[in-house]
Amino acid sequence: MSTIIKNRNGEIISSNETQDKWLRFLYRNFFGRLILKLLVCRFVSKIVGWYMNSRLSTRMIKGFVEKNKIDMTQYENKEWRSYNEFFTRKLAQGARKIDYDNDSFISPCDSKLTVHPINADSVFYIKNSVYTVSDLLAGAKVAQEYEGGYCLIFRLCVDDYHRYCYFDSGKKTMNIFVKGKLHTVNPIALDNCNIYARNCREYTVMQTENFGKVIQTEVGAMCVGKIKNWHEEHSFSRGEEKGMFEFGGSTIVLLVKKDVIKVDDDILSNSGEGIETVVKMGEKIGKKICVNLPQTE
Repeated sequence: MSTIIKNRNGEIISSNETQDKWLRFLYRNFFGRLILKLLVCRFVSKIVGWYMNSRLSTRMIKGFVEKNKIDMTQYENKEWRSYNEFFTRKLAQGARKIDYDNDSFISPCDSKLTVHPINADSVFYIKNSVYTVSDLLAGAKVAQEYEGGYCLIFRLCVDDYHRYCYFDSGKKTMNIFVKGKLHTVNPIALDNCNIYARNCREYTVMQTENFGKVIQTEVGAMCVGKIKNWHEEHSFSRGEEKGMFEFGGSTIVLLVKKDVIKVDDDILSNSGEGIETVVKMGEKIGKKICVNLPQTE
C-alpha cells in the first residue's frame, strides 16, 4: 500500500516511499526479520554508530542531499565532520517561524502528520505496526486520562529536520525511557506482532500553560537512531529546542486530552482518509478550545 502525503495547500507531493518499502521488508518478511535481528545486535549497532560519527561517513552526504532534493540554504553553512553531524544539522536563523499566539497549537517538528481520536479500543498504525496508547507508555496508568482526546503522530522521514521544539510553555517531569525489544523471527508470529510499540521510546508529562497536561513521546529508530532530549525536570518556553534524533527514521507522538484543541480541518480530513499532511516546526496545526484548564494536577 502506498503512502499518500499532501501539503497544506492540498496538493499531493508523494504517493510512495522507498523508506516505507524497506521497513515493510524488515518487519514483515521472514528474511527481513533475520536481517533486522543482525542490525540491532549491540556489536553491529556500535559499528554502524562509529561509522556514522566518523569522517569516513561524510562521503554519503552529497548523494543524500541530491537524491532527497534537500534545500541546504535553510540550514547553517558549515563543513560537516560526519554524516551524523550533518543529519542533526541546525536550521539557519529565521528558517522556521514559531507561532507564539497562545491559542495556536503548533507542530513540534518538521514531519508528516496524522491525527486520530482516542477511544477505549483505539489502536494506531505506524510503520506497519499496531499499538495502543497504553503500549506506547509501557502500561502507565496516565494513559487512561486521554480517552476522548487526540493522538497526534508526527512521522519524520530521513530528509526532515531532526531537531524538535516545545509546542508551548510550561513545566515537564523527568523523562521516562522504555527500552526497545524485538519479537521472534518466527514467520508464524509475523501477522500478530507489535514491533513498533516495542522500539525504544522516551516520554514525558508536560504541564503546559495553554493546553493542560500533554504527554510527548519520542520513538527511536530500530538500531542507531538515538533519542537525545536536553532536559529532565525543566521549565520550558514555546519554541525552545527540546531535543533531537540521530540517524534513523523517527516519530513524535503527542497525547492531548478531550475538549482541549480543535485540529485544523485539512489535517483532520486528510487523516480520516489515511493521508499524511506535511507540517513544519512552529506551524499552527490547531487551536485552543478549552479556556479554563487546571495548571496543576
